[in-house]
Amino acid sequence: MINPFLESCVMCPRECGANRYQRRGYCQAGAELEINLAQLHFGEEPPISGSRGSGTIFFCHCNLRCIYCQNYQISIKGYGREISQAQAIEIMLFLQEQGAHNINLVTPSHYALQLVEILTKAKEQGLKIPVLYNSSAYDKVEMLKVLEDVVDIYLPDYKYHHAVYAKKYSHAPDYPQVAQKAISEMIRQKGFLQLDSEGIATKGVLVRHLVLPNMLSGSRAALQMLASDYGTKIPISLMGQYYPTYDAHHYPELDRGITEKEYQKALDVIYDLGLDCVYIQELSSDDSWTPDFLCNNAANND
Repeated sequence: MINPFLESCVMCPRECGANRYQRRGYCQAGAELEINLAQLHFGEEPPISGSRGSGTIFFCHCNLRCIYCQNYQISIKGYGREISQAQAIEIMLFLQEQGAHNINLVTPSHYALQLVEILTKAKEQGLKIPVLYNSSAYDKVEMLKVLEDVVDIYLPDYKYHHAVYAKKYSHAPDYPQVAQKAISEMIRQKGFLQLDSEGIATKGVLVRHLVLPNMLSGSRAALQMLASDYGTKIPISLMGQYYPTYDAHHYPELDRGITEKEYQKALDVIYDLGLDCVYIQELSSDDSWTPDFLCNNAANND
C-alpha cells in the first residue's frame, strides 16, 4: 500500500521532499525497510543490555552525515538488505524468543512511519517486551508523537550544543535546537528511565552524550542545559567510546581518541551540577564497542 507521506517525504528535519517510491531521500533510504544486522547486543548500558542482551536491529542509512560515524558501513554506505513488514515482525518475535530484554531500533528516524505500523502488528502478534527507539535525536516532534503508543523507551543522543560543530561534523547546523525539542517530547511522553526489580529498563528516557576530542561536543554546555531544563535526576549516559573512523582522519582535531583528562572534565561537570543518575564508560580508542557489521546480506535470524 502506498503511503502518501513517503511520496513527498518530510519525515525528518531535512524535509527533502523525495518520493521514496521513486528515488532515495537525503537519508539515502527508499520506501522499504533495510537492515544490516539483528542480534542480541550486550554492549549497551546495563539497564538496556542486562544479562540476556538487547534485541538490536541496525537499520541502514541515516538522516545525519557524521564524519566520525562508528556505524558508517550501514548508516552512510548502506550495507544491508531490504526486508518486508512480515520479516521485520518475525525478527522482533525471534529476538523476544531468544530472551532479549527489549527490541532496540538503532537509527530508526527515517523509517518512523513504517515502524508504527510494524510495531502495532508485532504487538498484536505477541510482542510483549519494551520497544526502544535508539536515535540521534535529529527527530521531528510530529513523528515522535506518532510513535508514542508503540515506543516504550527512548535512547536519544545529544551530540552537540553548538551549531558550528553540528554543521561541520554532521552537516546539520540546526541539530542542537532540533535535538532539544525532540528530547523534550520524549520526556513528556515517557518520563525518566524506569527500572524493574532486576534493574532492567521498562520505560522512559536515557540521554546519551558522546565526549569528543578537544571537547568539541560542548559537553559542559550540553550537560548544563540538560540539568537546567530537566533537573538533576535526568538519566544520562556519558560515553567515552569515541575513536576516529570513516572521514575523521581528515580532521586533525578529531583524529584521535579522547583522553582520560577530557573524559574527566566532563565527569567534573556532572559532579559540579549534582547529576545523580549517570552511566559512565571505560575509555576505548578502537572499535571494540562496535558490532561486526557485514558488508552484504547480513540481516537474518537463523
